[in-house]
Amino acid sequence: MSTPSPHAATAAALLPLVGGAANVTSVAHCMTRLRLGLRDRSLVRDDAIRALPAVLGVVEDDTYQIVLGPGTVARVTPEFEALLAAAPPEAATPSAPTPAAALAAHGSALRAARKERNATPFKLLLRRVANIFVPLIPALIGCGIIAGLGGLLINLGWLPSLTPALTAIASGFMALIAVFVGFNTAKEFGGTPVLGGAVAAIVVYAGVAKVTVFGTTLAPGQGGVLGALGAALLAVYVEKWCRTWVPETLDVLVTPTLTVLLSGLVTLYGLMYAAGEVSTAIGTAANWLLSTTGAFAGLVLGGLFLPLVMLGLHQALIPIHTTLIEQQGYTVLLPILAMAGAGQVGAALAVYVRLRHDDSIRTTIRSALPAGLLGVGEPLIYGVSLPLGRPFVTACAGGAAGGAFIGFFSMLGDKIGSTAIGPSGWALFPLLKGDQNLAVTAAIYAGGLLTGYVVGFAATYLFGLGAAAETVSTVGGVCDSPMGEPVRETVGQEGDRTP
Repeated sequence: MSTPSPHAATAAALLPLVGGAANVTSVAHCMTRLRLGLRDRSLVRDDAIRALPAVLGVVEDDTYQIVLGPGTVARVTPEFEALLAAAPPEAATPSAPTPAAALAAHGSALRAARKERNATPFKLLLRRVANIFVPLIPALIGCGIIAGLGGLLINLGWLPSLTPALTAIASGFMALIAVFVGFNTAKEFGGTPVLGGAVAAIVVYAGVAKVTVFGTTLAPGQGGVLGALGAALLAVYVEKWCRTWVPETLDVLVTPTLTVLLSGLVTLYGLMYAAGEVSTAIGTAANWLLSTTGAFAGLVLGGLFLPLVMLGLHQALIPIHTTLIEQQGYTVLLPILAMAGAGQVGAALAVYVRLRHDDSIRTTIRSALPAGLLGVGEPLIYGVSLPLGRPFVTACAGGAAGGAFIGFFSMLGDKIGSTAIGPSGWALFPLLKGDQNLAVTAAIYAGGLLTGYVVGFAATYLFGLGAAAETVSTVGGVCDSPMGEPVRETVGQEGDRTP
């Protein structure tokens, strides 16, 4: 009998801990997290999940998110889905005895109330935007790395017969990214995905060069992903409007035709022009910001990114990154924002040095640090800096310093960017691109990382822990945090600590 793979074993261990197959309503994954929709949150055994060797942390938002790390999550998810498909329909974990069930139900109600308070229209909109763009990130990363490899070969003069093929492979997705955005937009907002993709395809069709709007001839791709998003969203509303009055016998003919026709005309004679102006303004503003106020802009962006991530507001930057990549070939914002992770790593190293008697938190840092160096910050955020309080603030200081470093060089004309979104930390090196040669670009980015590490470490070592550094308790106890507040901690096998 063959031994199951580690990923299959992880999936098999997770399923009963989230309440069994009958408790799972949806399964998806992003770059690092397995995202589960659950019927009854009270059936989940959080501590046991955190104790699994493959689990780096747990985050609860609109879905239950299990942090597994890049690569691992993409392999565990299909194994998990296979277990769900094989489970009998009646398979469900029995509910707990009555007193425990009552406590669990009370906790579930509190979580639901907190989620409802946090579900503001703006945050819900940002989640929907993320649902549109996050599935595109793997293709952006793959094509970005291939584009970087092709550029390197061109600069070195190597394999001239191969570089055109690499360029075609890397550019194909970006040339049609509007179609994918339109497809995902319609899917997210309740329309027919292929109709959203059909309308968005107008944006990149070469024939739009024959259309004149406001005395100006349209250009293929004008408006980019923003135009595609607007076109597909309009198509969703037109489709829903058609279904309110078109007879069922004619629906299959009339609704798709009117959806594509009406949305397409508005896209050509309004949205493409307007979205083009907005896209141009975004690119101009980003370039002006870094070339004029680079050091200050970098300080602010690098220092505030961790709080933005905690609030979920970083999702608003995804369309901006994508627009810049589509326009300029790279986003100048991502390397600056990546400095927040460098500050986090520096802060974690300082905690490791100062809390030399706390074996549990040192275990947490040892297990989470490799992921942090590669740009996966959740284990360090939720397992180290956030529960301790002040180290989260000093990590932001490190991010601000690193961002200011890169911003300063942007003011000098040495802009650096990333050809894709998603990775950060050391994982961003293969995606770097700028207006200087690759060696200079990589050196500036490395200098920013080093600055973030050093300032994050120094700020945390000197100001982030204080006298409480020697009195932080070990596993499972109640301690006084450096913020002066009692913190109850639970620690899993991999050291994940949550307040």
